[in-house]
Amino acid sequence: MTSTAKKILDEALALPEDDRRRLGEALLDSVPRECSEGVEGAWRDEVVRRIEEVRGGDVTPEPWSEVKKHIREALDR
Repeated sequence: MTSTAKKILDEALALPEDDRRRLGEALLDSVPRECSEGVEGAWRDEVVRRIEEVRGGDVTPEPWSEVKKHIREALDR
């Protein structure tokens, strides 16, 4: 992520929840649809793979609170 994008993200995260949601939707709508269709299929395959890993005991899921903490720490670097 570029420094400009990081700055925008930091400012966006400070917005009220409704504004963040609207901003996120606007950003997603700006991505060309033909790009999204291929991505959606890849994500579907990834989700199925991860579900199988969890069900098979190969992976232990983390609580959302821990995941958010890791994400924030990564973005602060």
